[in-house]
Amino acid sequence: MPLYEHVFIARQDLSNAQAEGLIEHFATVLADNGGSVVEREYWGVKTMAYKINKNRKGHYAFLRSNAPSSAVLEMERLMRLHDDVMRVLTIKVDTHAEGPSVQMQKRDDRERGDRPEGGFGGGERRERSFGDRPERSFGGDRPERSSAPRR
Repeated sequence: MPLYEHVFIARQDLSNAQAEGLIEHFATVLADNGGSVVEREYWGVKTMAYKINKNRKGHYAFLRSNAPSSAVLEMERLMRLHDDVMRVLTIKVDTHAEGPSVQMQKRDDRERGDRPEGGFGGGERRERSFGDRPERSFGGDRPERSSAPRR
């Protein structure tokens, strides 16, 4: 069976127990339609980048599933109809990653990647002093303004 990862955002005014109840509900929908949930994670209340339905925050949940496409379509259909679910994202993956998702890992345990020493710029970084400023002259290098009226 195909492997999927699902992330959904529920309304912020739900309690934690209600948000986890939504995760259970949608896991049973998958199970009833011939699929199974491999792993489920409740990420908690997080601030969103922009308002969705007048909400600034939302309960984030993550599911890893092993289900036929018909089960996934049915779960997504029910999520869209549910009043408490604001957004849904489902992607098909080749394999499920081992261990917790990146959101659940401690900040120190995450791999930082191969960044150059100087940061995002990629080049060497050096400290600038006041003597490194480019020379500015406001004398004769400006073109003369014409006194003709603007159109």
